[in-house]
Amino acid sequence: MSVPRIAIDYTSAAQGAGVGRAVRNLVGALLMNHPDLDYTLWAASGQPVQFPSAGTAKHVTTPIPPIWLTRLWHRLHIPLPVEWLCGACDVFFATDFALPPSKTSRTVLFIHDLSYVRVPDAAAPPLKAYLDAVVPRSLRRTAHVVVNSEATRLDVAEYYGVPIERISRLTFGVEPHFCVLPRQRATLTKHFPVLQRPYILSVGTVQPRKNYQRLIQALALVRRAGFEVDLAIAGGQGWLDSPIFAASQQPEVSGHVHFLGHVPESLLPDLYAHAACFAMPSLYEGFGLPILEAMACGTPVVTSDLSSLPEAAGEAGLLCDPYQPESIAHALIKAMSDEAWRATHIPLGVAHAARHTWARGAAELAAVFHGLT
Repeated sequence: MSVPRIAIDYTSAAQGAGVGRAVRNLVGALLMNHPDLDYTLWAASGQPVQFPSAGTAKHVTTPIPPIWLTRLWHRLHIPLPVEWLCGACDVFFATDFALPPSKTSRTVLFIHDLSYVRVPDAAAPPLKAYLDAVVPRSLRRTAHVVVNSEATRLDVAEYYGVPIERISRLTFGVEPHFCVLPRQRATLTKHFPVLQRPYILSVGTVQPRKNYQRLIQALALVRRAGFEVDLAIAGGQGWLDSPIFAASQQPEVSGHVHFLGHVPESLLPDLYAHAACFAMPSLYEGFGLPILEAMACGTPVVTSDLSSLPEAAGEAGLLCDPYQPESIAHALIKAMSDEAWRATHIPLGVAHAARHTWARGAAELAAVFHGLT
């Protein structure tokens, strides 16, 4: 019996945010733990692609920028089979919302979230228009869908009418360097000299869906209650962000909101570990991986009671109404000052994060591939 040939679109692994990290870690764990499949990692890029060193996968790079293939496939609808670029395969895994033309009907499509549907006003208009067009077409053609949470699984079934049995949830994991370890604050302030005072941390691209504007309003309430604490936001600049930066200049919080920009993953554990608490009061998330990372570092977590976020936080997080700054502020104060709650929930968070591994997610993905072959 021949070994199933699995072609994986590795292009999105070059992204620095959540999609890229998910693809890098899932594929890396797949190659390491499931060598019984014949893998080809394909990337469309005008720049060199850093493929994983583990495993025996073949690496194929097409020296065409992804934007040009997007135009050919999804705007001009030119039926160029992806196999002409990546080689013959039994299963093709499209990792970033869009399924290209393919010779095989055994395809798997990764849908990371439906934020552009659930919170449309927070989406960049060009990206929303693209996803509104390409996702339903891709879902009609694909054999199977993988998602990152039960909430996203239900969203895809509800909004697009995909039979629930054709959608599989993959476990997201935490890398080993996110852990409880003694850390030197001097190391933190060397890289982030603005963080001289206690701070609340939030991680994610500066864009409306992250709800930073209300988080900043909550910071004002927390400081008014007597807590001398700042807010640090680790995330690259996104879209529709002018109101967020304007909110950070209001008198009650001016000088106490620090936009750190994109932070290398190697520096994130120190940021998490030294934070008074971690806040992710997003309006919608496909999963919310920073919640697990913060918990793994022994940091208490405040997050929204919407979408997948209660699922990501489990019993260890403190939930709030993300549309009410007062609710966010109340949760932040409790997470920072209620010692009984902290003594119970910080260890719960460490244990909760430990149950989420990329190896587990890779096993679930391998089972999907085997089910199609």
